[in-house]
Amino acid sequence: MRVLILGGSSEASALARALAGDGRFAPTLSLAGRTRAPVLPPVPARIGGFGGVAGLVAWLRAQGAGAVVNATHPFAARMSANAAAACAATGTPLLRVLRPEWCPQPGDDWRVVPDMAAAARRLGDAPRRVLLTVGRQDLAPFAAAPQHDYVIRSVDAPPKDALPPRAVVISARGPFAEAGERALLRAHAIDILVTKNAGGDATEAKLAAARALGLPVVMVARPPAVPGGTVPDVAAALAWLEDVRAGRA
Repeated sequence: MRVLILGGSSEASALARALAGDGRFAPTLSLAGRTRAPVLPPVPARIGGFGGVAGLVAWLRAQGAGAVVNATHPFAARMSANAAAACAATGTPLLRVLRPEWCPQPGDDWRVVPDMAAAARRLGDAPRRVLLTVGRQDLAPFAAAPQHDYVIRSVDAPPKDALPPRAVVISARGPFAEAGERALLRAHAIDILVTKNAGGDATEAKLAAARALGLPVVMVARPPAVPGGTVPDVAAALAWLEDVRAGRA
């Protein structure tokens, strides 16, 4: 059975690795192409967009896809909506793998906001030293708040014209450890953290480090989930694929 995995998360890569070599399935991993040197699992991969809903519909039909697993990043709202529309149009079974959100723990000081523009405003007018871990695609609102000093961490360095005026860039790929995150916060005299509620273990250590140091966190809430079947992890996605192949789903 041909399976399209919409990637961009650790769960997508883990699912692709789990299906590699399983003769019952023929997976293809699709990535948007935002990371310059992605670590690819040993399955066929395609890089780049489909061209909207119509392009994805055409691809699904041409490939004879039997199932789609949407394991994009929790903030990939447009791709999730496109997948839902394309699968509805083609009658292709669709499952969303969506890891649980982070939840505040005792000692946390979270300021939850709905989007990046609100996050930039929430920093306030007084100059702050900000650790910004929102990805290189979402920096524009912070360029409108140039009074702050930013340490921007992302897998790939953002283009210089996308950076706020006073910014230091750190290129790094998780997972990260709490001790290293505390050292980073101290070394740069960070007094506030801005991040997305991505969930997962790979980057959660920054929250523990902020908690330990008594630093506030501006937490950007997830976009509303697209309606449809959702599971929290790869094991459940594998079970679903077996059910689809056997005609039980």
